[in-house]
Amino acid sequence: MAAPASRPDVFTRTGDAARSLPHALRPVDVGDETLAELDVLSGFDDDLASEATRISNRIRGLLTGIHPALERAIGPKITHPAVLEILSRCGDPAGIRAAGRRELASIAAAHAPRIGDKLITTILSALDEQTVTVAGTTAADTLLPRLADNLKTVVQQRKQVAAEVEEMLKAHPLAGVLTSMPGIGVRTAARILLEIGDASSFKSSAHLAAYAGIAPVTRSSGSSIKGEHPARTGNRKLKRAFFLAAFAALSDPTNRNYYQRKRDEGKKHNAALICLARRRCDVLFAMLRNKTYYRHPQPDATPAAA
Repeated sequence: MAAPASRPDVFTRTGDAARSLPHALRPVDVGDETLAELDVLSGFDDDLASEATRISNRIRGLLTGIHPALERAIGPKITHPAVLEILSRCGDPAGIRAAGRRELASIAAAHAPRIGDKLITTILSALDEQTVTVAGTTAADTLLPRLADNLKTVVQQRKQVAAEVEEMLKAHPLAGVLTSMPGIGVRTAARILLEIGDASSFKSSAHLAAYAGIAPVTRSSGSSIKGEHPARTGNRKLKRAFFLAAFAALSDPTNRNYYQRKRDEGKKHNAALICLARRRCDVLFAMLRNKTYYRHPQPDATPAAA
């Protein structure tokens, strides 16, 4: 998979296959019992994540149909414990209104002590925006508590799985290396380990980026070059892990500054994140190869004025 030393931008046939034929490749088998156990747990977590998304979308769809203002208020926070508890106890908008500020504040205090007052004010303001009862509200009143309870169960299961994955990761020597990098949490670290192991099967970070589908692809027609575009192929699970890790790393000044530079160059949000993920791939590859922890870049020393 190594690229010729004289032309580092040219991939070997295996590298090209990793980029254009990911379905023909298999995950790296490092023969690690810990990874085998992680694979089972991560697969279950993926199923739970899909189920959580399905239920969340169902709840938001119901709210959009009967009370759009309320959906706008709590939809983005639909998995928050306080929101789910309110829907579980109160049901539809009429039930939430009937509960009153005091009861809602009591629920929020138990499940959202820091944002409780703001959340309740937002909900009550949204309720005041609509006074008409829409057809289907009665059925929604019976479904919303059930859906909220189901979503609470799934969210709790994901927390339990995450705790089990974290405990299992402690036994893996590369877990600390991965999680030392800003933006890489327990689930992301597990996914990266499952997909590439210690990355020893990749001769360069460029090959790893191509396999993950985060390396830009130059499209050409005849003698004309149409520029670079994001790859549409690659290992989708690994690509998602790199993408989510890059997004989570935006709270880190170094990553945020690089992302902002790409935005200033005219790139859209997702394209800028892919650029950041590609840059981080070089760092991650070196960390795995050398088994070293992430080190924050030191600020450039400014020469003293004469």
